[in-house]
Amino acid sequence: MANKAATDLRAKTGDELKTSLVDLKKEAFNLRFQRANGQLENTARMRQVRREIARIKTILHGQASA
Repeated sequence: MANKAATDLRAKTGDELKTSLVDLKKEAFNLRFQRANGQLENTARMRQVRREIARIKTILHGQASA
């Protein structure tokens, strides 16, 4: 699954990736806020979001150095 996700992300432009990154960071903030208030139902989503953020950052870094 990770390979497919990375392949899909590599097909996006830098601007699209940056937009996705901002959206994911907002989602991560909201998830942290929900966890602090005891309202978080899907705890696995936090891990998914963190990994997706890392995946996008890795691809952006690779594009910048290329």
